[in-house]
Amino acid sequence: MRRFLLQISVYSLILLFCFSCTTYRINNVNTIPNTEKTVENLYFSSREDYVYKCRMDIYKNHVSGILIIKKLTEQTHRVVLTSDFGNKLIDFEISGDNFKLNYVLPDLDKKIVINFLKNDFQELLRRQYPVTETFENENSKIYLSKTDRKAYYLFFSKENGLLQQMVYTKNNREKIDFTFDAKKHIFADSLHLQHKDFKITIKLNQITETE
Repeated sequence: MRRFLLQISVYSLILLFCFSCTTYRINNVNTIPNTEKTVENLYFSSREDYVYKCRMDIYKNHVSGILIIKKLTEQTHRVVLTSDFGNKLIDFEISGDNFKLNYVLPDLDKKIVINFLKNDFQELLRRQYPVTETFENENSKIYLSKTDRKAYYLFFSKENGLLQQMVYTKNNREKIDFTFDAKKHIFADSLHLQHKDFKITIKLNQITETE
């Protein structure tokens, strides 16, 4: 575990100095009039537990276990990651502005790991997005939401109206790509989170489904 964390630190420092992201663009789309003032990611909006089989790949290392996401209030979720044998690895409460660490396994108690999880889950659990522009292509209606230096591109299926993809950018550089597979608007059956400037991915696959 200590070697694993050291590798994360080394790779991160190298990338901070050497990596250059490309400017994000969406191609083959048409601009259309805005019909929505805001759009929402409702996948974690239920009060029921969201339980997933989780795999995190960080460079050549991986961590797997069970991830549970619980909505506590309209703004706050609790996130708990356990090992496959039920041992708690990390437990935190998170909202758009706050982060409370309830427990972390000593070997995981490193600033870079905590910040990585904090930032990723703040973006994943963000619910409302004010709409700046609207586009469409053959399969999707795409909403652009800009906040300061951040921008979010949300791709909703024209066939079923469900959120299929969300691309998070900062300073016009692609940072994280979220891909969802779902049958209903409040529950994602699977999720693939991929960083574009780090070799980091998170994959979630449903274990139990909310009603």
